[in-house]
Amino acid sequence: MSVPISDSGLQEIEDRAQAATPGPWHARFLDDVHAANLVAVSTTPDVKRGCRWPEWDGSELVAATLVQFPEPYVTGPDDRWDANAVFIAHARSDVPRLLAEVRRLRALLDEARHGDVGSDGSC
Repeated sequence: MSVPISDSGLQEIEDRAQAATPGPWHARFLDDVHAANLVAVSTTPDVKRGCRWPEWDGSELVAATLVQFPEPYVTGPDDRWDANAVFIAHARSDVPRLLAEVRRLRALLDEARHGDVGSDGSC
């Protein structure tokens, strides 16, 4: 069973989202001797798999889910680095959308609980 998120909990989530690098974010798949199959999250889209340095700018990268140079260095607990990068990239836009939807649904529930009267005075 999930634990309800309080209004202050929603605000904490929103604060973290707003403090992060602005979006949108994109999964990037970089491959050369400098990137060594780097799978990353970037502020710029991946135009093709296997982008090579210096075509990509490291300052555009927000996070990495796979780093293999000079040897497997950051690989994660499983082989889901591509899926993890896609998930993290989409979280940048998904989290604010989910927060807005939770607040919208809570407002509808609040209106239903209080039996708000219509603008013409009818119920």
